[in-house]
Amino acid sequence: MKRSMEWPAPAKLNLFLHVIGRRADGYHELQMVFQLLDRGDMLDFVVRADGQITRQPEIPGVPMEQDLVVRAAKALQAESGSAQGVDIFLHKTLPMGGGLGGGSSDAATTLVALNALWDCGFSVDRLAQMGLSLGADVPVFVRGHSAWAEGVGEALTPLDLPEALFVVICPPVSVATAEIFSAPELTRNTPKTTIPRFLSGAGGNDCESVVCARVPEVAETLHFLREHASVIWARMTGTGACCFAVCASEEDANQVVKDLPRAWVQAGWSAWIAQGRNRSPLLSRLEQFQRDGILGV
Repeated sequence: MKRSMEWPAPAKLNLFLHVIGRRADGYHELQMVFQLLDRGDMLDFVVRADGQITRQPEIPGVPMEQDLVVRAAKALQAESGSAQGVDIFLHKTLPMGGGLGGGSSDAATTLVALNALWDCGFSVDRLAQMGLSLGADVPVFVRGHSAWAEGVGEALTPLDLPEALFVVICPPVSVATAEIFSAPELTRNTPKTTIPRFLSGAGGNDCESVVCARVPEVAETLHFLREHASVIWARMTGTGACCFAVCASEEDANQVVKDLPRAWVQAGWSAWIAQGRNRSPLLSRLEQFQRDGILGV
């Protein structure tokens, strides 16, 4: 039985997100930057010979057949014609509906891991194309590099960013991306910007004001971060609900976490520190397995 353990599915932050237009098919034209983090979910895989695909444990409200992880495995199985199956064990730490890309990253890790475990031999480009059919954020996790993104998020330019230290705060709410992108008050005509302008400090999150007006917990989180003396700047990631702050030092970041209001902690807010990573921990794990010759063991 092939068993392969501890495949990382890193979180992401959107350092900025602009909505620059709306396409005829209803999707939005975006500009944004994906920053990968050194923190995320973890997946284990046990290959089966009978072609069956399962995911454990059960996730409340997410039927197995609708789970992106299972859909990714089935898409790869169908594309490759593999007769093998897999039991997938998902160790979930990232919140659902938080804007950290957890589900998309889990799906990308499934594609990358099973491509190796099933000996499919697909290229990164082909895996990214499969990932796009599952969600616009999946390709950046498959490619495994922080990136400038355009289109619906699939047109990627690798970007080497300062690997800053972030504090991420997750209020105990989830935000439906579709609801925010369908909001009539959402700005949809932000002028296009450029990589040099972003790197000089330009950019914001066009979804932030919409979410703050509808989800007071997000507004409270941003106010706390922006008023904190240790924070350089703060923003919501994606369509929320998680927010993040850039800090100058680990000491400053620890102080932000320490100062999280006790009432928030009791009500389910969480805060943690993560390091930005230009190169995904997933790629490092794949290379380690290949180098050590332990894939499929």
